[in-house]
Amino acid sequence: MLTIEQICHLFEKGGDRTYAGEPVTQLEHALQSAALAQQAGADVELVCAALLHDLGHLVNDKGDTPTARGIDDLHQYCMLPLLRKLFRPAVLEPIRLHVEAKRYLCAIDFEYLLHLSADSRRSLHLQGGVFTPEQAAEFSRKPFAQDALRLRAWDDRAKMARMKTPALSEFVPVMQTCAALKAAEQPQYS
Repeated sequence: MLTIEQICHLFEKGGDRTYAGEPVTQLEHALQSAALAQQAGADVELVCAALLHDLGHLVNDKGDTPTARGIDDLHQYCMLPLLRKLFRPAVLEPIRLHVEAKRYLCAIDFEYLLHLSADSRRSLHLQGGVFTPEQAAEFSRKPFAQDALRLRAWDDRAKMARMKTPALSEFVPVMQTCAALKAAEQPQYS
């Protein structure tokens, strides 16, 4: 299990890496995603999900653009075991589903597919491609699918060079609040 301090350390240690050929770093992308979620009035757990949705890229250490080498780093899954004891499904499920959300959006909106960056198109192929109509219908019925779609929208926009955002330290209380919500669910033994 990771602690909030360890999450911050991951961002401090690897957050300066380029975000898959985009004009932002991994940390800038995370902060922009979380800031966009806050601006949209998302609840605290969805803001936390927006902040942490690509943290798996920092743990996998597959380099700056693994898709260019034909590698799907499965970043949406690798962090879940490390975060499961810290956060509730309202944080974890949008993270897990944000790649499926891209596949869904490509299935229902051809314009969305046309506007994907080169790296997003490469990763789409590696991640299973555009959903079939049946897969899209199944995705839309999943719990947290709507939150994953909102997260995907912020993820897609959070690639702006020099966008002003709050510092990582300003999102620590967001993570602490989410961790407290999870802790409140844990059985208390006397």
